[in-house]
Amino acid sequence: MNNEENNKGGELAEILEEGLEESGDMFGGELMSVLQESGMAKAIAKAVTPEMLLRSTKKMMWSMVRYRELQMMYNCALKEIKTKFEVLDSEFEARYKRNPINTISTRLKSTESIVDKLERYGKALSLENIINYVNDFAGIRVVCSYIDDIYRIADSLLRQDDVTLITKKDYIKEPKGNGYRSLHLIVSIPVFFAARREEMKIEVQIRTIAMDFWASLEHQLKYKCEAENRREINEELSACAEIIASTDERMLALRRRIESAQDMPTEEDILFERLRKSIL
Repeated sequence: MNNEENNKGGELAEILEEGLEESGDMFGGELMSVLQESGMAKAIAKAVTPEMLLRSTKKMMWSMVRYRELQMMYNCALKEIKTKFEVLDSEFEARYKRNPINTISTRLKSTESIVDKLERYGKALSLENIINYVNDFAGIRVVCSYIDDIYRIADSLLRQDDVTLITKKDYIKEPKGNGYRSLHLIVSIPVFFAARREEMKIEVQIRTIAMDFWASLEHQLKYKCEAENRREINEELSACAEIIASTDERMLALRRRIESAQDMPTEEDILFERLRKSIL
């Protein structure tokens, strides 16, 4: 390889380093650290032709651009479904004089978590596998006041003709072994972009304030407990989950008692009255 080719190779190696450092994610971050630690960046440029290096760099950069675009698309899907829940909350407030939804939060799965999930599935890291096998890339958590609100909100969402249910796991009726309770849905909704429509998958978690309180603290505590007392801590967390579930039931019963004592119409009564007036 002559001096001119060496110079080209060195320039391309610098381009590779700069491009990977700027990407800071997915394919680029891990590879860049390996190249820097082993001092291989310059060696690669000498071992391959400048054309080969440029071709591989372009391919890598294009993959990272597509990954960024995929993140954007899932972010847009979260905006769409969050709006659906906000509309439902506003409608219920107008109809029943109370808001069933306490908070709504969204998140995109981290690249590290995506890599871990694909490894558990035995799948290679690729955009196609992310789309096909990572159903919780985008997630939304809806926290409600009462247990009956969970099912009412979920049913209202699933009745919408542009929402497709993929899977449903009811951890309220059938809690996990550690006591975790929540309603999980994987749904698909259409998102309209400038030149196309895409069906995007979203994980929906709906739970009460009490369930969310337990899940948040359990997530923190399980990483802090030592190996020798892990079993004892898990048993205590499970017992707390049962107490919180009982509290949820009691709070729902109290609300209904108050409504009955004040001779307040139930939500069903209000709805039936509105339907009766609309028919007449």
